[in-house]
Amino acid sequence: MATSLEAKDLEAICSGWPGVTQSIKWEVDLVFSVANKMFAVYCTLGPERGRVSFKVDPDRFLELTDQPGFMPAHYMARAFWVTVTDPAALNRKELAAFLRRSYDLVVEKLPKKTQTALAGS
Repeated sequence: MATSLEAKDLEAICSGWPGVTQSIKWEVDLVFSVANKMFAVYCTLGPERGRVSFKVDPDRFLELTDQPGFMPAHYMARAFWVTVTDPAALNRKELAAFLRRSYDLVVEKLPKKTQTALAGS
């Protein structure tokens, strides 16, 4: 992956997963959701343009936020979200794995009926 991260990169990774939707929230953030629950946020404008945030396993949160290129996500750190401040910190395969894990963590918290519907789509 290049040193910059574009919205199309996230779209290419996430768009084929069951139930994924995209929307703009807070005027500048492209949000990827499943069953109306966010699993990734990409900043499209301003000084944080190109940063992506996503949910991680609680036991990985401190490990990741201690690494260069990562920080706790604003307002979402308490829910174990991290922000990638340096897109060069991850290659595309690593980013895809983190995004998929975030998606899976959100799906695991959905009602069983919703999980079943997603699995069937």
